[in-house]
Amino acid sequence: MKAAVLVELNHPLEVVELALPRLDIGQVKVQLHCSTICGAQVGEISGIKGRDKFLPHLLGHEGGGVVLEVGPGVTLVKPGDHVVLHWRKGAGIQSSTPRYQWEGRTVNAGWVATFADQAIVSENRITRIEDDIPFEIASLLGCAVTTALGLINRDAKVQIGEAVAVIGCGGIGLNVVQGAAMVSADPIIAIDIYDHKLDMAKRFGATHVINSMNDDPSEMLAKVVGMPDQQTIKGKPSESVHMGGIDVVVENTGNVDLIEMAYQFTKPRTGRTILVGVPRHDHDITIHSLPLHYGQVLTGSEGGHTNPTIDIPRYLNLYRKGKLELDSVITHRFPLAEINRAFDLMRAGEVGRCAITMT
Repeated sequence: MKAAVLVELNHPLEVVELALPRLDIGQVKVQLHCSTICGAQVGEISGIKGRDKFLPHLLGHEGGGVVLEVGPGVTLVKPGDHVVLHWRKGAGIQSSTPRYQWEGRTVNAGWVATFADQAIVSENRITRIEDDIPFEIASLLGCAVTTALGLINRDAKVQIGEAVAVIGCGGIGLNVVQGAAMVSADPIIAIDIYDHKLDMAKRFGATHVINSMNDDPSEMLAKVVGMPDQQTIKGKPSESVHMGGIDVVVENTGNVDLIEMAYQFTKPRTGRTILVGVPRHDHDITIHSLPLHYGQVLTGSEGGHTNPTIDIPRYLNLYRKGKLELDSVITHRFPLAEINRAFDLMRAGEVGRCAITMT
């Protein structure tokens, strides 16, 4: 198999040939056709969570491909099935993690890895789909779409008419905007530093856009929704509806200053601040925590608490009917050999979701 390996933090991936091990209980060998790149992999390469004790290892957690072979105990898929590869647990066995060989070295991998033309994954990290679904669309269902829509439905529980702000409009952020529009949130405010991403956010349902390189986002948010009145912290929950602020703020960048701003603009008592972006391990946020004791929520999102087995078929049904726009989310495509170029463009903010094509 050919795969992109993270050998050392803050260095380009190395595209090399690996030897595949034999399949163990609950493992599935998949021929990858496409993998999209999540911002989480940018963070992994840069060591955002600190020291990486598993180096060298494979990366990637959203892909589309075809099952080549199944290991003992696998019952949910068979050779020839088209599948989505995802990092959230679905139905099936959770297998051991594979260990590949490269010139006498062991290369680690988790239960799913997608930056490769073949991969051994755990049965509970794949979901079978119909053969006519494009592999690029399948890849988006591995994380970008499921995280965003799961966040709207499960983490934030957005209600009709609630105000939503989305900070960072990459692959997940754009789909958070789209999910907010699908449940009739209003207003929907998109914040980014790139006009081309804000233009996409408008197409996906944003009612207001703010380029934080050109305008102070705090001032602009205050104009749209007003500053939250902290005097309502100890008041009745119903009072906060009329006292400024945003019902749901979704922060996708991991920038601590933006996280603090997101929390500041969240409505007291009833508002929810949802963190998708992860700050660097050596960066901390500073907040006034009293509102948390009176109903305001600050929480992280773990993939939108998606159940891939249930949610992926639902979302694909909406895609088939034209109710979920996915085709325009991917803005750039590269072969596996040029994956480092794709990462460079992501770091420069020039892409929406970037697809790596294996065939």
